[in-house]
Amino acid sequence: MRIDVVTIFPDYLKVLDLSLIGRAADRGRLDLHVHDLRDHAHDRHRTVDDTPLGGGAGMVMKPDVWGEALDDVLAVDAPTGGRRVLIIPTPSGEVFTQRTAEDLAGADSLVFACGRYEGIDARVPDHYASRGVEVRELSIGDYVLNGGEVAAVVMIEAIARLLPGVLGNPESLLEESHSAAGLLEYPVHTRPTRWRDLEIDPVLLSGDHTRIARTRRDQAIARTVGRRPDMIARMDAADLDREDRAALATMGWAVPAGAPHPVPVRIRPATVHDAEALADLAARTFPDACGHVIDPEFIAQHIATNLVPGLFRTWVDDDRVDLVVAERLAPQSASQASSGTETAQTPIVPDLVGYAAVLREEPDAAGEPPTGIDPRPACVQARPGQVVGELSKVYVDSTMRGSGLAPALMSVVTQRAIDHGVSLLWLGTHITNKRAQKAYRRAGFRQVGTRTYNVGGQDAHDVVMIRRTGEGL
Repeated sequence: MRIDVVTIFPDYLKVLDLSLIGRAADRGRLDLHVHDLRDHAHDRHRTVDDTPLGGGAGMVMKPDVWGEALDDVLAVDAPTGGRRVLIIPTPSGEVFTQRTAEDLAGADSLVFACGRYEGIDARVPDHYASRGVEVRELSIGDYVLNGGEVAAVVMIEAIARLLPGVLGNPESLLEESHSAAGLLEYPVHTRPTRWRDLEIDPVLLSGDHTRIARTRRDQAIARTVGRRPDMIARMDAADLDREDRAALATMGWAVPAGAPHPVPVRIRPATVHDAEALADLAARTFPDACGHVIDPEFIAQHIATNLVPGLFRTWVDDDRVDLVVAERLAPQSASQASSGTETAQTPIVPDLVGYAAVLREEPDAAGEPPTGIDPRPACVQARPGQVVGELSKVYVDSTMRGSGLAPALMSVVTQRAIDHGVSLLWLGTHITNKRAQKAYRRAGFRQVGTRTYNVGGQDAHDVVMIRRTGEGL
C-alpha cells in the first residue's frame, strides 16, 4: 500500500517511522510519502490560508494551494492502478471506526490531506469527488484538534496494522477490541500471577483451553456491557451461542426469538406492583410445562386457582420466598440495564418476560409453611441442618425462548436462595419435558426420583431433581 500525507508540518509524521509502522515501511510493506503543502504556495510568505468569506473567526486553507498539491500527489500512479482514496480528517466528517479501517485496508493507495485552522476550503473535496476520486471526510471522535495530523497518524496506524505482514502475529487481530466479534477485548494479564494482593482468575492457569476461552469470552461480554452498551445493541444475534446468551441475560441483555440484536432487560426482585403482570405471564407460560399431556380444562383450572395475583403478592411479602422477574426495558434504558441501577420511573404495567421463585421450607410464627409450597417428595433426602428450598417456578415468555433468560433467572434466584441459607434445592418437572430437564442438568441438578403432581384435578407425573451446596449450587 502506498500512503501519501500532505501537511504543513512534515516532521509531525516522523512518528510513523517508529515501531511496527516504521518496520513495515523498511520491509516494503508500506510505501510512505510525506509532502509539504507549502511547496505549492508561491508567494514570498508561502501562504496557505486566508480569512473566511462571509466573515467569522479563524482562517481557512486556500483551495488553489491544496488543488496544486493534490493534483501532483494524485498524478502518481497507485500501486497496480487500483483503488485510491483521498482522506480528509475533519471533526465534521463521518466517524472513523474499526469497520472503516478494515474497508480502507483494502485500498491500494491512500492520500491524507491534513487541514489546519478552520479547515480546508469545502470546494476541495467537492472538486475531487466530482472528478471521480473516492473522497472520505473522516473524524476520529467527537472533539476538535488543532489539525489533521494527529488524526491522520491514528488512522494510518489503525489501517496499516491490518495489512498482511505488518503485525508479527496476525492472530492478534482476531480477539482485540472492535474486531468482527463486536466486543471489547477481555482483560489481559502476565506474570507475576499475584501482584499487590491482586490475583488473576485461576482458570487462566488451568491449561484447560476450552474453559479459558469461555472465561475470556464472558469477560469480554462483561466489559462491553459495562463500557459500551451501544456495541451490545449492535451485536449479530446469529453469532451468539447459548453461553453467550446466558451471560448477556445475567448482565441485562437478551435476544428475543427471531430478533437480529440483543435488547435491554433487567432481572430484579419482584414487587407488589408486578402481581397482575406476573399472573398474566404465569397464565401464558404454565401450559408450556405440560400442555401437551394435561387437558386444557385442567390447566385452566390450575391457573385460575393457583396462579393468581394474590399468590404473587403473598410471595412478595414473604421473606421465605425469593421471587425474581425479568423485565424487558425500552431501548433508552440500556445504560440502566447494564449498570444495574434503578430507573427513575417505574412503568405502570411492567413488560415482564420471565420469572423464577424459590420457596424455603421454614415455618412462620404460626408454624405454617410458605403459601404454595409443594410437599417435599420422599426421594429428596435432606441432611441434618440443611435448609431446603423448592425451585417452584422458572418460566420465560415464548418471545424470549432461547434468549438466555431462563438460565440467567435460575442463576439469580438460586444465588439469592443460597444467600438466605438454602443448601439443598429440589424441583419437579413433567417427565416428558426433556428440554427443561436438560436445562436443569446444565445448571447442576440431578434426578433422584419421581412424583405425582395434581394439575387442576388431573395427575401429572414429574421427574424430581436436586442440587446441593458443593455440587455447583
